[in-house]
Amino acid sequence: MRIRTAGVVTVLGLALAASGCGGDNSKDEPAAKATSPAASGKLVIWADDKRTAALKPFAEKFGQENGVTVEVQAVSKDLQTNFVTASQQGSGPDVVVGAHDWIGNLVQNGAIDPVQLAAEQKSGFNETAIKAVTFNGQLYGVPYATENVALIRNTALAPEAPKTIEELVATGKKLKAEKKASEILCLQSGQNGDAYHIYPLYTSAGGYLFGTAANGDYDPKDLGVGKPESIEAFTKIGKLGEKGDGALKRSITGENSIATFTGKKCAFLVSGPWAIADAKKAGISYDISPVPGFAGGKAAQPFVGVQAFYVAAKGKNKALAQEFVTNYVTTPELAVALYQAEPRPPALTAAFDQVKGTDPDLAKFSEAGKDGQVLPAIPAMAAIWDPFGKAEAAVIGGADPAKTVTAAGKTISGQIK
Repeated sequence: MRIRTAGVVTVLGLALAASGCGGDNSKDEPAAKATSPAASGKLVIWADDKRTAALKPFAEKFGQENGVTVEVQAVSKDLQTNFVTASQQGSGPDVVVGAHDWIGNLVQNGAIDPVQLAAEQKSGFNETAIKAVTFNGQLYGVPYATENVALIRNTALAPEAPKTIEELVATGKKLKAEKKASEILCLQSGQNGDAYHIYPLYTSAGGYLFGTAANGDYDPKDLGVGKPESIEAFTKIGKLGEKGDGALKRSITGENSIATFTGKKCAFLVSGPWAIADAKKAGISYDISPVPGFAGGKAAQPFVGVQAFYVAAKGKNKALAQEFVTNYVTTPELAVALYQAEPRPPALTAAFDQVKGTDPDLAKFSEAGKDGQVLPAIPAMAAIWDPFGKAEAAVIGGADPAKTVTAAGKTISGQIK
C-alpha cells in the first residue's frame, strides 16, 4: 500500500506468469458439524504480518468454538504469488487475506471459491466494498476495510485546503520562494511512475483506464490509454512536471514521499491512511481533504481499494473456511481489531460507526474516496501498471505526451490480447 503499484506489478505479473489450469476438480468436503470428526484438523489462514497479529486471538476463539485448530500464518512478501503457487501444488491455506484487485487473477487461476453472504449480511457493508469483491456477478470475498488516497496537508504551512491543483501549485511555489518548503507537492512517481497515486489527476483531466459494460463491470475491450482523452490528461500532467511547474518529480518516490512530508519539506502529500502514523510520530499538524482536480476539469477520482478474506478453492477444510469468512469475519469485534492493527476505514458499517468517534481521520478519508473508482480487479489490469507508470514518469520528465501515451496504449493493448 505504501508502494502500491510496485507490489501489484510484481505480484500480478508473477502470478499470471505462473498461472496453470483454472478450475478446481476436487470435490468439496462434506459440510460437517463442528464437533464431528470431519471438522477436525486445521484451518490455515494466510495474512500479512500486521493482520496476523490481530487475527490470532479471534482465530483461537473460533477454533475453540468449533473444535478445530486454527493456524494464522504470516506471509511477509509476495503473498498473492505464494498463494497461487501453493494452491496449484495443493499446499495452500484454507483462507487468505488480501487486496480485492487480486480477484480476477485468483479466479482465473482457480484459486478461490465464491462466498455466500445472506442479503442481510451484505447490507451491513459499505456498498463500494461489496461492489469491489464482486466479480462476474459473484461475490468472491468478505471485505473488512477500504482504502484510498487523499490530500494530506501540513496545516502550519497550508492552513486552507486547495480547491484546485492550480491553487495547490501556487501555494507550493509561494512556500518554496519563502524557503518554507523545498518541494511543491509530494506525490510519488519515481523513475517508473505510479499509476495508483497519479490516478486522481488523470481522471480529473478526463482520462480513463477501462470503459464499463452494460452491467457496470469494467470492459477490457474498451481501453482508454492511448485515446485522445488520455493524451489530453497526460498533457496536463506533463505541465505539472519537471519542465513545467515542477510540482511532479521523479525524485519523489514510494520510499521518500512520506518522509519528505514528515520532514516538513513539502506542505502537501498525496497518500493513504498508512501515512498517518508517520505524520503523528513526526508531530505534524495535519488535515485531510480530497485530492483537488484541475480547474474546470472533472472531479479527481482516486482508486478505492478493499481488503478482504477469501476461501481457497483447494483448501483442505472448505466448509469450515466458508463458516469462518461468512459468519465470523462479518462481526464488528473482528473488524475493529483489524482496524486497530492498521487504521483503515472498516468496510462493515457497524465497525466504522464504532471507531469513527475516536478517529476523525476515518471520515475524512472516506469522504475523499466517496466518488472514487473501484480499482479494477479484472485480469487485464495487470497489463496497465508498468506501461502506464513508465509513460507517466517519462511525461513528468518532459517526454512528448501524445507519442508516449500512444505507445503505452499499444503496449497495453498487445498484452491484453
